[in-house]
Amino acid sequence: MTARYLACDLGAESGRLMLATLDHGTLSLEEIHRFSNDLIQTADGSLHWNIPAILDEVKAGLKKAGAMGLEIAGFSVDSWGVDYVLFDDEGELMSPTFCYRDPRTERGVKAAYEKTDWETIFSETGIQFMPLNTLFQLMAELPGRLERADLILGVGDGIHFLLSGSRIIEESMASTFQLYNPRTRDWSDKLIEMLELPRSLFPEITPSARRLGPLLPQVADEAGLSGVEVIAGCTHDTGAAVAAAPASEPGSWAYISSGTWSLMGTELVSPIVTDACRELNFTNEIGYGGSVRLLKNIIGLWLIQECRRQWEREGLNYDYEELTRLAAEAEPFRSLIDPADARFVAPGDMPGRIAAYCRETGQPQPNEAGAVVRCALESLALLYGRTFREIESLTGEPIDRLHIVGGGSKNRLLNQLTANSVGAVTVAGPAEATAAGNALLQAIALGHLDSLDAARNVIRRSFGLETYRPEDGEEWAAARARFAKLTGG
Repeated sequence: MTARYLACDLGAESGRLMLATLDHGTLSLEEIHRFSNDLIQTADGSLHWNIPAILDEVKAGLKKAGAMGLEIAGFSVDSWGVDYVLFDDEGELMSPTFCYRDPRTERGVKAAYEKTDWETIFSETGIQFMPLNTLFQLMAELPGRLERADLILGVGDGIHFLLSGSRIIEESMASTFQLYNPRTRDWSDKLIEMLELPRSLFPEITPSARRLGPLLPQVADEAGLSGVEVIAGCTHDTGAAVAAAPASEPGSWAYISSGTWSLMGTELVSPIVTDACRELNFTNEIGYGGSVRLLKNIIGLWLIQECRRQWEREGLNYDYEELTRLAAEAEPFRSLIDPADARFVAPGDMPGRIAAYCRETGQPQPNEAGAVVRCALESLALLYGRTFREIESLTGEPIDRLHIVGGGSKNRLLNQLTANSVGAVTVAGPAEATAAGNALLQAIALGHLDSLDAARNVIRRSFGLETYRPEDGEEWAAARARFAKLTGG
């Protein structure tokens, strides 16, 4: 059997439309269209996403797909979580669509805590505290805007609505909003009422891999596509990526979905909503089949991306391969940072912030690009190691294998540093996990595959995977102790 799907993956830096072909048990991916996803920054420092521009680019990608003259079975969009789009009662997009990095979230936290407390929020949702969470963003909304709105959706679900008319939100995305209860598998009416949010805004939640119907006739005609069904796979990109983790050892593996953010966790059958989970700041998000992703959101390659942007502003043009090479040549463990420090979240002069952190903590200041990147990567790996051990403590189960998926899995230096830090066999790949997971969930929805296990078998047959084994145990034990002292953890 041969079947083709269009997987649209929207990221915080860029978006792309991939043609996925499932042919007798193997999957191939071809990029049809790629575009930048540029933030809009207003004069007052507010940060917005340009949803109309994203929609235009998605339509341009669909038109390219239509021009190929192929029979395509399905189309699905995944995107980052937390951010939301609002629509009025005529189905028109309400601008602006705020970015989770917008500084308004600070007042949203304050407003939420005037109506309830953190313990109540966590007990209802099982979601870790981050000021950028949807709940806090909604509490920062301007008076009257939510009352004028008729519908709230995640970004991926919002694009589905604009292209198909479907008014549902898929479960993996809903679970990121911090207004979803993972035990009842529905919106938390208790929290919505306590926070005085309009309940009518929140749409039906659908399980992953649901068929939504065809593209709107005008969209299909413009693109030259017929017979394409729109599918909500996992519209949260992490859900799609974890679905593509090539795991075959249930209960004994963890994962990192590695990109701008690093989402590190394990796959469970039920949520862990305990005091220990709250204190360690873990989250319970939903994946395909109602599985639970017990994970922690960790700042990821954003550190390197922002360093590169700053150096470009200064006239120094490094590509990622060169930065990794320079880091590999730099002195190990010269300086470390706490990647979870709030100063590293916002856009700006990341090399300067890293240097300032090192000065403030009495460490040598990294000045050269290689030293800065080495500092960031080693610190990330140490944070991964600590998080790995926290997962073991929460589940009560030893973990003997780590899967790294997503674009960050191509960074061989970080992969080896991570294996050293966690002390476990680490398997890297596929780099295109999100698009692959998106496509294979479409295949499940359309009956072309019968289970997630079958989809993961396809991944293992289709993509080259690299295995890393822990090295330099004594050196890393000393580094872990130093990192714990530095970060207080």
